Amino acid sequence: MNLENKVAYITGGSKGIGLGVAQSLLSKGMKVAISGRNEASLKEALTQLGNSEGVLAIKSDVTILADEEKAVETILQHWGQLDVVIANAGVGHFAPVDQLSSEAWQSMMRTNLDGVFHTLKASVESLKTSQGYYITLASLAGTNFFAQGAGYNATKFGVVGFTQAAMLDLRGHGIKVSTIMPGSVATHFNGNEPSDKDAWKIQPEDIGKLVLDLLQMHPRTLPSKIEVRPSRPDLKGK
Repeated sequence: MNLENKVAYITGGSKGIGLGVAQSLLSKGMKVAISGRNEASLKEALTQLGNSEGVLAIKSDVTILADEEKAVETILQHWGQLDVVIANAGVGHFAPVDQLSSEAWQSMMRTNLDGVFHTLKASVESLKTSQGYYITLASLAGTNFFAQGAGYNATKFGVVGFTQAAMLDLRGHGIKVSTIMPGSVATHFNGNEPSDKDAWKIQPEDIGKLVLDLLQMHPRTLPSKIEVRPSRPDLKGK
């Protein structure tokens, strides 16, 4: 894919992985729309991205299909095309299963699982037109279960399964579909405040580089599921 002036939409794009991916795509001349639920965070992200004409910030809640449909419509009205969609929005609540609240469970299901479906549902016809790329951000938690992660594991296992099945459904339309499954990433996820203590972790820009690698791969080749993890977890706490 020649990336110059291609248009990407990133959910959960105001911070963390989403923001890192946006910065990477902009560096290659792409136009990028980011979405999120918090207007203040979106405004801050616009500042970090340079407030250029190649960036659009849209308030959207991925748990609401109509919001995602409106977001895609806004992008099409603004730039006339949509080539890459990155379903990145996600939340995590962690507790032993007997203590996990119904509210926490539903929050993860609506955002992490319903959200990736809503984003694809809203954008799939545009991606058929552009023969574009749909990428989900899952997690190593989508293949490795752990204590106190029952709800989060359930959603991320679901994202992996959803994405792989969608890949089989859509490749005949010329749409590439991949899921990226990161391990520990230096983001604000689960209340973390990124600092030097996170230097051993994957950085958001590393995921951005990985997305660029996917987009620039030869059209005949599709890495459909990518696991990525810190190379030196033994440096944790040092």
